[in-house]
Amino acid sequence: MGTHFLKVIIDFKSFATLPLKYYNPIAMKKLVLQRIFFVLSVFIAGNANAQSDFIAAISEIKMFQQELDKEYRDPAKSPLGKKAAQFQGHEFFPINLKFRITAKLNVKSNSPFFMMKTTSIYPSEERIYGMLEFSLEGKKYQLPVYQSSSLMKTQEYKDYLFFPFTDLTNGFETYHGGRYIDLRIPEGEEIIIDFNKAYNPYCAYASGFSCPIVPKENHIEMRIPVGIKYQEKK
Repeated sequence: MGTHFLKVIIDFKSFATLPLKYYNPIAMKKLVLQRIFFVLSVFIAGNANAQSDFIAAISEIKMFQQELDKEYRDPAKSPLGKKAAQFQGHEFFPINLKFRITAKLNVKSNSPFFMMKTTSIYPSEERIYGMLEFSLEGKKYQLPVYQSSSLMKTQEYKDYLFFPFTDLTNGFETYHGGRYIDLRIPEGEEIIIDFNKAYNPYCAYASGFSCPIVPKENHIEMRIPVGIKYQEKK
């Protein structure tokens, strides 16, 4: 969330170039007030837009959480199978928009596909679509984001990007194997990464799934205390 700042300078010297007959104190006062009113209108509009963006982002994240819980309660979609009906809902960190960031996507054209390791004997054919360049808490990161060879051939997921990551919460507050974020190919170079939408692989909840193992190149050396939580089984 950006905060809009506006620096305003009213140049009274511009009046000094006018002939004396054109000086009118009332008109000058009116003009100055008009300028001040304009500046305040722009400032208020900027704050209103920022507030609107804030509300929209919170609403989007809450909707994501609700949809994820709904999926896990549906036996046809849930990795929990017959236990889906007893599912009480995921535990999430508090929403923090500091971890909703704008990154630069540096596309790696025609990068080769490789076999990404998974939790099963079946690897996932992926390629590095590009590098995500962003900053968190003053530290710069460049992490790869991936594209699936099979999903890119489908209509629904042809623009889907896969961003797995690990961080310093893994094994304590989150799943030891890391978390995933779904992204879509943007029109330009900028892409929103919302860590509040980080979710766990199915393998965190049940066996029998083939979940991509987060590459070591996708490690973030800090805590990411947003998104989904996980309590390791003892």
